[in-house]
Amino acid sequence: MFTGTAAAGHIQPLLDERTRANRQFFDREAARLAQVCHLMAERFARGGRLVAVGRSPAARSDARHVAVEFVHPVIVGKRALPALGLAGEGGNLSAQVGLVGRPDDIVIGFEADDPEVAGALRVARDRGCLTLAFAAGSGAEHEFLPPSPDPSVRQELVETLYHVLWELVHVFFEHRGLLSGRHERTHHNAGASSFLYPFLDERENELQPVLDDVARSVLMKSEEVGALRAQTLGENDAVLRRAGGALRECFARGGQLLALGNGGSATDAMDAVADFRATAGRWQARAAIDLTEDAGIITAIANDIGVEAIFLRQVIAYGSAGDALLALSTSGNSANVIAALDQARRRGLVTVAMVGYDGGRIASEALADHVVVTRSEHIPRIQEAQASAYHVLRELVG
Repeated sequence: MFTGTAAAGHIQPLLDERTRANRQFFDREAARLAQVCHLMAERFARGGRLVAVGRSPAARSDARHVAVEFVHPVIVGKRALPALGLAGEGGNLSAQVGLVGRPDDIVIGFEADDPEVAGALRVARDRGCLTLAFAAGSGAEHEFLPPSPDPSVRQELVETLYHVLWELVHVFFEHRGLLSGRHERTHHNAGASSFLYPFLDERENELQPVLDDVARSVLMKSEEVGALRAQTLGENDAVLRRAGGALRECFARGGQLLALGNGGSATDAMDAVADFRATAGRWQARAAIDLTEDAGIITAIANDIGVEAIFLRQVIAYGSAGDALLALSTSGNSANVIAALDQARRRGLVTVAMVGYDGGRIASEALADHVVVTRSEHIPRIQEAQASAYHVLRELVG
């Protein structure tokens, strides 16, 4: 943990470490990530699925996050790809993979230095699955090791990596002749995929030129998130420090943090709560509740009242004056997030919102006390920069 500078309220050293690690990681791994995208596309083309496993609270959030990205693509026109997130609440991970894993599946293990995750990867590999992990000695075929001693930075790099895999695996579906068992077309224009894959009119009879172009696209995406992270932490330096101070005061008075979001942002809320509950370095464990966690509560409210009330009703149930609410939204316009922020303000909670695009209604109407704006329209990059923002916020709270 880079806690000394954060404790003093200085965000720049935290950004510097992220910039260094991001550049080093993707410069080193771009070509290999392109190859893994191709291998994953072949597995999906044969009917395989992505199976993500993680046992700790933070690893569980990543397993859920990567699954929702593949199943519910945010890019219009992109196919949904089958993905499952398996976590500790389902029992032993090796046993779970043993029950659901198929030979053509792709299994990603988060925090694979956990013996239970490593065991699940061994089961998957023995079954013939393609295996990926982010820890040395995991037993996975493909290990990607983020070059930072800070676990928050490592997690941010892994999030960018699995977003990139999701974005670029689609390239190979547009080049069917490069997938084993598919029919070759001698020439293809990437068409609607061009903003994901800007290298048009590629030949389908040679794999290496496509791999080279996908590797260049990996580097472009890593540079994009590096710049966006710098904008998010730089422009919002004062906002983050004020929010950190407000949360410290909240916790000192015995208050608690509520966190929420939709889709990938729900898994980021899950991760933020895991971090606030954790004790690490100078961090104290803090009282925090994930409003996305209980499927029974969410589906009951959605069914009987409506989706717009799923967070609002929980704020009424759990929130009191002196508590705080962290809301994550890529658009800044989500109706259920806005309803929760409004109710939180009425009840005297401190409100912190992290939003993308131009900030949407949350920023333009000042619907939260502290608004962190990530200025992008690219949802994966927004989420990656927001992860840096709430990790830095956690450092500032201590």
